[in-house]
Formats: sequence, structure tokens, C-alpha cells
Amino acid sequence: MIVKAAAKINLLLDVAGILPDGYHSLNMIMQSVSCYDTVRVERTGGEAIKIITADKRVPTDEKNIAYKAAKEFFRYNRITRGRGIEIEIEKKIPMAAGLAGGSADAAAVIFALNALYNKKLSQPELCDIGERVGADVPFSLTGGTAYCTDKGGVIAPLPLIKNCYIVLCKPEMEISTGPAYKLIDEAEYIRHADTVGMLHAVKTGSYPTMCKKACNVFEQVIEVPKRPYIKSVMKKHGADLAMMSGSGPTVYGVFRDEKKAQKCADVLMKEFSEVILCETCEKSVETI
Repeated sequence: MIVKAAAKINLLLDVAGILPDGYHSLNMIMQSVSCYDTVRVERTGGEAIKIITADKRVPTDEKNIAYKAAKEFFRYNRITRGRGIEIEIEKKIPMAAGLAGGSADAAAVIFALNALYNKKLSQPELCDIGERVGADVPFSLTGGTAYCTDKGGVIAPLPLIKNCYIVLCKPEMEISTGPAYKLIDEAEYIRHADTVGMLHAVKTGSYPTMCKKACNVFEQVIEVPKRPYIKSVMKKHGADLAMMSGSGPTVYGVFRDEKKAQKCADVLMKEFSEVILCETCEKSVETI
């Protein structure tokens, strides 16, 4: 079974506090974008979970979140035999970029295994499995435009943001999620997002207000030297919103005009190796 798995951007990302179990409570508005990894999942008849990829940066053992997703799917469904599968991952989503590339792969595996093992799990059940693997996995199973809170597993769909062109630009650096949250915890002061205002803007389809209210609190604690420059290029070429996604370092620009978005991407491609022009999309995982 072959699945394409979409990247995401954060239109809003705020850390509301720390939960009793030690995890962070999040307020997020996320949007799927048409930058895809391709994940092939097949049953082998054995018992081993095997990961194949041409990208040497991708781990092929239990460190891979797709591997963890498979193990959690089997545990959740109490499958003790016939767990042999082969997972082949073709990466297109930039890695360690704040775009949920690993979470997208994990979601693709959960989605595929549900079909391959004929479990017919509901969307909430799939998201329950996903939340145990990573905060972005439930949304990567749901897709579209959505408000996500708690550890990412509480999801409320929002009206799809349509007719937007997205320029993704990742500087030459990688940021790990764990240290990023530590910086939030250690910060003396965090200016929190206007979650209520942003939710109302997206719900009512007020594009100008959405662009004004968009916020990512990680921009206050994570230093990305090229971020101001990338934002300035995007704004110069007509972006209505330019902001970092996730814990970074990727900066994205939102455009209504495709030609302006393409021109912006062309300019950034002269200086950065990972620049992608894509669109907002409705589905985060679907079979090919």
C-alpha cells in the first residue's frame, strides 16, 4: 500500500502550560500543505519491522517515528503475531524543519496498517494511537485546517483555508523539539498568542485578521539567524503572512497570488537549498 503524507504549517502555536504528566499543553492551529513524503507499507509474513529509505539521514531502526508508530499500532490492537512489515520512505518534506515530516510518515504507517490489518478503526482511535507517538501525529492523520490542543490529540476541524500558495524556506540548520520546549520553560516571559481571536478569524474566514493574529511563540526563544531576512524577502514579494513553523527553522510565506509566490520562491532558491512552493490542501494522508 502506498500513501502520500502531507507536511503541515502552524498558523498558531502557543504553549499553554505543563500537564500533570509532564508534557506541554499546546494551542495550535495547523494547516496541511501539498508537500508530500511517499510511504509504502507492505506485510512480509515475518515478525520484523523493516524500514527502507534512500535518504541516509533517515534512521532505519526503532529511532524512526514510523517504526514507533508501527509498534504502537500493534500494541494498541494486541497484535502479537504476523507483525512483519516493510516500510519504505521517500522523503520530500525537509527534515528537522518544523513541518512534521516525521509525524507525517508515522501517520501514513498508522493509516496503512489500519487497512492492511483490516482493523477498521475510527478516526478518534487512529488519533489515539498517533498521540502516543507524537504531538503532531493526530493532526497528520486528520489534515485540512484544524485547532489542536492538549498534547495534540484534541482536534476540532475548522473551515479549510483555500486558494493560498505557500512558500517554504528552510535555512541550513536543524532544530530538535526537546531543547526548543526547554527554552520555552526557561524563558522569563513569553508573549502568548491571541488564540480566541485567531480561532474566530479562521472560523469566520477573515483572511486579513488571520494573517494579523497568526503567532508562533517559539520565535521568541529560538534564534534562526536567517529568519528576518527570509521574512523580508517574502514580504517584499507580496506575502500576507511570513512566520516560522513549529519549532523551526523553516519560515513560510502565505500568498494569494501564485505568480508572486513563484517569484518569491525563485529568489529564495538562489540562496537556500530547501525551498518549496506548495498550496494548502484538505487531506493529510491518502493512498496513491
